[in-house]
Amino acid sequence: MKLRIAILGTRGIPNYYGGFEHISEYVSAGLVKRGHSVTVYNSHNHPYTANSWNGVEIKHCYDPEYLIGTAGQFVYDMNCLLDARKSKYDVVLIMGYTSSSVWGKLYPKNSTIITNMDGMEWKRSKYSKPVQRFLKYAEKLAVQYSQYYVSDSLVIKSYLADKYHINSAYIPYGADVYSEQEREQYEFKEALKEDYFLLMARMEPENNIETILEGFNKSNSNKKFKVLGDTGNRFGKFITHKFKNDNRIEFKGAIFDTPKVRSLQNNSYLYFHGHSVGGTNPSLLEAMASEALIAAHNNPFNKSVLNTDAFYFSNAVEVRHLVENVQRKDLEKNMVLNNLHKIQYQFNWESVINQYEEFIIETHKHSNNERIIAH
Repeated sequence: MKLRIAILGTRGIPNYYGGFEHISEYVSAGLVKRGHSVTVYNSHNHPYTANSWNGVEIKHCYDPEYLIGTAGQFVYDMNCLLDARKSKYDVVLIMGYTSSSVWGKLYPKNSTIITNMDGMEWKRSKYSKPVQRFLKYAEKLAVQYSQYYVSDSLVIKSYLADKYHINSAYIPYGADVYSEQEREQYEFKEALKEDYFLLMARMEPENNIETILEGFNKSNSNKKFKVLGDTGNRFGKFITHKFKNDNRIEFKGAIFDTPKVRSLQNNSYLYFHGHSVGGTNPSLLEAMASEALIAAHNNPFNKSVLNTDAFYFSNAVEVRHLVENVQRKDLEKNMVLNNLHKIQYQFNWESVINQYEEFIIETHKHSNNERIIAH
């Protein structure tokens, strides 16, 4: 069965931004290879301006976020939905619900609507209490107006089952396994073997960047600490100012060059993953695939992926302890290998794309049957 599929809810592909753009890039191209017709909606401000990418049709919709801030995301999502209503897609896959579910009544009536339910956005500490209340409401609307649901984490799947009594399909993110040759062909002076710690994240409070750097700052380590992520926002400026006197800490900005990121992860002494909210995080899977030794924030999202194959921390004291005491011996080498096996057998893109295709076809057949019965 070959379907016409639209992916909405992201800023667009190729990925210049984050998790949903990352997965949309892989899933859209993968579904095209399997014979489906796929359209991804892009912000008109997206750096990629062509009308197709790897066989995926790109539709550019007006996005006033650059003019009016966050409210512009709602306008952009509305513009995408209005266009999708005219286009008669078999399936509309909506990535997240933050600024789209308020337009639930505009969801295309004759399309099968699947929403990837994101990661309990209302828990993010960067949001004020009123915004957190709104996000809880937006989550409820997404459940109400969607027909089918995807969770990228088993923690989210069980939360949705408990709270809304809905059965969502668990489909994780994926990562590519690079050969040693591919990883090592990218040589540059910053990737000297194991002489630095590393973290890679958006500069947001719930990513525990302050906790991690506080622990490192108080340590007696003589290694560098490289921080990857755009520090242009308010929290980023706060963090760079707070640690400006520690010349071991280097803020490298955002890096979207995958081989360079992979090389930095692979060569790090210890990779810190501080994300505490959301589902399976792409940068965590990339680090596992890059054979980094990982220290992760102690929460159910990270533990459901890493299990016993990581060190865990909850505060700056524990970070300092890891910085000063973690070794690179047989036990640690096994942790790295176990995580690599998870990528090869559980979190590989081929498997993720297959699961999306199966779920899309199955739900479309199911909703078609329901429409026939209703008539």
